[in-house]
This record gives sequence, structure tokens and C-alpha cells, in this order.
Amino acid sequence: MKDSEIGKVYNILRKETLKYDSPVAEVIEVRTNDAFKVLVSAMLSTQTRDEITMQASMNLFKKLKKPKDFDNFSQKQLESLIYPVSFYRNKARFLKQLPKYLANGVPDEINELLKIPGVGRKIANLVVSVAFDKDGICVDTHVHRILNRLGYVKTKNPKETEMVLRQKLPKKYWGEINAVLVTYGQNHCKPISPYCSTCKVFKYCERKGVNKSR
Repeated sequence: MKDSEIGKVYNILRKETLKYDSPVAEVIEVRTNDAFKVLVSAMLSTQTRDEITMQASMNLFKKLKKPKDFDNFSQKQLESLIYPVSFYRNKARFLKQLPKYLANGVPDEINELLKIPGVGRKIANLVVSVAFDKDGICVDTHVHRILNRLGYVKTKNPKETEMVLRQKLPKKYWGEINAVLVTYGQNHCKPISPYCSTCKVFKYCERKGVNKSR
């Protein structure tokens, strides 16, 4: 696709994804801009189904209101509260360490957030953009795959995709690009055998890496 077509593609996909449920991180974004809650919920969401993450987040926030509250719970208790999120033992261990890293509040800089165990670039970008209204682009495997499939970027991994997007993607799309492409990637533009025959942006797509489609 041509770089100049990204606005058309984005608007079409944004309209298409309205019929699907939003990813959990974006659902939480709408409900709160509390940096602590956004950070914790995003940490729990990694490789976990949306409904499970949402329930685990609600369980936690009934008991914990601020980072210091983690000191009142053992790792085993935290494991019980967030079960059955994926890798719940590791995530409980990361949560248990939060008071040490959030003594002065949740950082509003990506590089500082990345120092927190369990926080990757997507989570860091989410926190700065949602909680602090600063520039951030959340890139996961769906965003990376779809933008490469379209031909908008030619990158090897999500981090590289983020760096390229920071240079070429208009900032007005940064805030929602993850929600739109994750939703579309989960429901239509799947990793294997995507639904190309009914895709509304088919004419713009170079279908890079697509060997089989429906």
C-alpha cells in the first residue's frame, strides 16, 4: 500500500471493528485514566483472554487501591487473586515488587516504565498515552503483522515496527491504532488463513506473507 493511504485504511478498519468487542486494555482505558490501574491491568493482560484479565483486574482493585497496598499481601495471596491469568505466578511476583518501583508514583516516561519487572514496550506506551496523555504507540504481534501484511512497514519485530511508526504514522492515529488492529487481527485478519475475501481494505493490501486465505 502507499503510505498516503494509511488514513483511508485506518478509517475503514476503525468502522469495521465497532462490531467487535474491544481488547481489554482499551476497555479499561475508557473506564479509567488512573495510571496505577492502567499499569496493573495491562500487566495482567499479557497473553491472557480479555474476559479473564478484566475479572482478575476487578478482583485486585477491590482489595488494592495504591501500590503500597501490595505490601499487605503475600505472593501466594496475589496468585489467588489474579488466577487464572496466564503466567499468574510470574505476574504475582512482578506485582509484589511494584511498591519498590512506584514509591514516587507511576513514571510518565517509557524508559522509566521499562525498568519495572513485567513491563514491556506495549505496556509502557499504553500507560504514557492513556494515563498521562503523552505520545505513545502500542505495538503487539497483531499490529506488527497487519502493518507488514499491508505493506505499510517492512520490519522484523514489534519494537522495530514501533520505531518506524514513530517516524511515519501521523500522530492522530497513535492513540487508537492498537485497539483497531488488535480487534481486527483477532476477528478478521488472523495470523493464519485470514478472511481476505471479505476484507474491506483488500484493494490496499499487499498480502505480504499470506500463503492461504479464506
